[in-house]
Amino acid sequence: MALRLKRVPVTNYRQLCRCLSTSGSVNSNVEHHRFAVIGGGAGGLSVASYLARKFPNQVAVIEPADYHYYQPMWTLVGAGLKDLDDSMKSMSLVMPRNVKWIKEKAVKFDPKENLVHTDNDRQIKYDFAVVALGIQLQFEKLPGLTEALGTDGVGCNYSVNTVKDTFKGLQKFNGGEAIFTLPATPVKCLGAPQKIMYLADEIFRKNGCRDQTNISYKTPAGVLFGVEKYRNSLLKVCAERDINVDLFRHLIKIDPARKEVVFEHTNDESTPKKTETLKYDFIHVTPPMGPYPVLKNSLLADDNGFVNVDKHTCQHVQYSNVFSLGDCSSLPNSKTAAAVAAQSEVVRKNLTSLVNGKPLQSKYDGYASCPLITSSKSCILAEFNYDGQPQETFPLDQGVERRSMYHLKVNFMPDLYWNSLIRGTWPGPGPVRKILHMGRV
Repeated sequence: MALRLKRVPVTNYRQLCRCLSTSGSVNSNVEHHRFAVIGGGAGGLSVASYLARKFPNQVAVIEPADYHYYQPMWTLVGAGLKDLDDSMKSMSLVMPRNVKWIKEKAVKFDPKENLVHTDNDRQIKYDFAVVALGIQLQFEKLPGLTEALGTDGVGCNYSVNTVKDTFKGLQKFNGGEAIFTLPATPVKCLGAPQKIMYLADEIFRKNGCRDQTNISYKTPAGVLFGVEKYRNSLLKVCAERDINVDLFRHLIKIDPARKEVVFEHTNDESTPKKTETLKYDFIHVTPPMGPYPVLKNSLLADDNGFVNVDKHTCQHVQYSNVFSLGDCSSLPNSKTAAAVAAQSEVVRKNLTSLVNGKPLQSKYDGYASCPLITSSKSCILAEFNYDGQPQETFPLDQGVERRSMYHLKVNFMPDLYWNSLIRGTWPGPGPVRKILHMGRV
């Protein structure tokens, strides 16, 4: 007698993948989710929150961290204007409902098979993926920096472990050489090293040691700031406050025992390049940064190690079911939270269009913003696009120092971040800009 098997219909692709992923004959460590969001920073949470509302219980978020940080506040923490605790919340509190939080680290991407491997030997199968891992601080890339952190006169606002050292160093400082640096790598918030410098100038004046202090800003670039309008405003601030701006200076070594730093002249065409050794009494070091190895060594990466996406759609140039935003993406603009807000809206719209089989119509224009704090009561709110042209939200000149912009940065933006951006409801200031300019943008 022949054995008769009953046919069980599989009604959709999602059901098929679920059947396969839970089958012991395939791999018991594979699980399927329609959407996989890799990274629980601003970009990842913003997109995940939106997807969780639109496609409940179909989203996995891969993020190993216990805490989520509002990093734009760390300039204020480093200047003693905010407490570090004000910048952090438990990841469990900000993780969206109706998602599966996979509290593990992504260690391998296999976009050909739609798989993400984790450090717990788990494989996440996805239909669509959003990569938002951020950028890695690479202290070890600067000789002497790891040993210098935590020593007298060394600050760094870019790490939760070092940001409080900045204010300690500024308060202890009683005159001498104060140096603020920028690396020759991509960095998040390009204006942050300048912000703490302007606040340090104010602290030194309050503490009565400014007349005995030489402040210098060292950048490997040939300009102080990339957008001409704001660059001119910042150069004026530096001139008024007797701050030296030294262009084409790349920090290549720090010696905390001698309290010395070595700078390479980036505009020197000789080999090796000319260098100079300087003494410091206080230094704020912005560390080198770069893509995480898990991305750099994957098929998702471009030649620089960042997720290779179209600059307007945020869709991967080869794997159409993968999107990326934020600091880990190849988007050629400033890496700021404001940029993430605008990018997340584009990703949300285009991913939804892709799911529904429609053309991708949302375009990212490169919008980014940098609230350049120049004192504890003033700020220049820089907003610009891919072309380096100002793209200002308010119908007034944002290229001048304003108290109103300082309060916007310090008192309004944190609430906007916690209550709207990471909840996937803040599309960036585009709609507000249209209203305030009566549609003439």
